[in-house]
Amino acid sequence: MKITAKKLVFAAFVTLLAVAAWQSIFGDGMHVNIDGDEIDGPLGFLLGTVFAGGGLLIAAVAITCGAVFVGLLFAGLGILMISGLVLLAVVVAAAVSPLLLPLLIPAGLYMVFRSRSRRQQLRATMEHAV
Repeated sequence: MKITAKKLVFAAFVTLLAVAAWQSIFGDGMHVNIDGDEIDGPLGFLLGTVFAGGGLLIAAVAITCGAVFVGLLFAGLGILMISGLVLLAVVVAAAVSPLLLPLLIPAGLYMVFRSRSRRQQLRATMEHAV
């Protein structure tokens, strides 16, 4: 965008903001009803703005507190879920390990014979080196 276009957008925004403020202060559309007493005009605008702003502030605080609570709740549930998965993995490993025993016996025998032959090769190498 060119500089003139940026200035034009800014001027249009300021003009619309001024028109909105003028209408809300001097327009006949702002009425506040407090205990049956209807207040309008600039004082009605002021009271309506203050009460609406206060309501929005209370709502923002309530939503923020709810978001923090939900975040902490889900973080705690996530920790519990990870702990449960770790416990489940330990239980599954404990349940599967006796079933793997028939596979471990040949693997163990292979390792014993392999290490025995390596030891013999190492001894033979040491004897010939001297």
